Amino acid sequence: MISVTIIAKNEEKNIEDCLRSVEWADEIVVVDGESTDNTQSLVKKFPNVKLVINKWEGYTSQRRLALENTTNPWIFSLDADERVTHELRDEILNAVKTNNVCGYRIPRKSFFLKKWIKHCGWYPGYQMRLFKKDKVSVAERLVHEGYEINGETGFLKNDILHFTVTSISDYMERVNKYSTLQALEKKDRRKVTFRDIYFRPVAAFFQHFFIKLGFLDGVHGLMVANFDMMTNLLTYMKIWEFQNKNKMPE
Repeated sequence: MISVTIIAKNEEKNIEDCLRSVEWADEIVVVDGESTDNTQSLVKKFPNVKLVINKWEGYTSQRRLALENTTNPWIFSLDADERVTHELRDEILNAVKTNNVCGYRIPRKSFFLKKWIKHCGWYPGYQMRLFKKDKVSVAERLVHEGYEINGETGFLKNDILHFTVTSISDYMERVNKYSTLQALEKKDRRKVTFRDIYFRPVAAFFQHFFIKLGFLDGVHGLMVANFDMMTNLLTYMKIWEFQNKNKMPE
């Protein structure tokens, strides 16, 4: 009755624990973006997992391919760095018995260097992850893509565990990658100016650290707010670069 979809690329550190947390599902589909580490061999250790290997073409296309390879009416979407608790499993199994709700948003408990970040706008961070296959579409975005539901939606109360940041160096690579994707999405909207590059990163830090109470998470909250500021700064610097490339001297 329930298919779990997971997209992955070079997730050897995460994939086994992720798969173990959803072994209760009727079907698990992993779409691997041609990993160069041991991800594929680790996935093959699980006999009930369907492994689909597809060249990485972006988050949206990989999620669509995962959906296409499922055979059950209900879909639960999980990322490789996420885990399902026993409490959430039981809630999911109960939720799919309903007929009137087409999708459920689930709170996500995210960890930064092993600390649960309760503020900074990170929690509860509801994610649309459980839905009927015939009622869903994947939003067309380069980053922070999501699922759109045609029908009534509801909320679950138990959390997805999200081990998003395990080292500063890894997260720096992700910030660089995400800021590029965000810049590509925004580069044709409007001209970026000096004010954007100067004020927007400062405003992002102020919002996450003060308005969203990041200071209550201590030094971890400070680091999260700084990363938000860096992501914002890099995004607008890259937009400026894209928009002014033809004006730069050879």
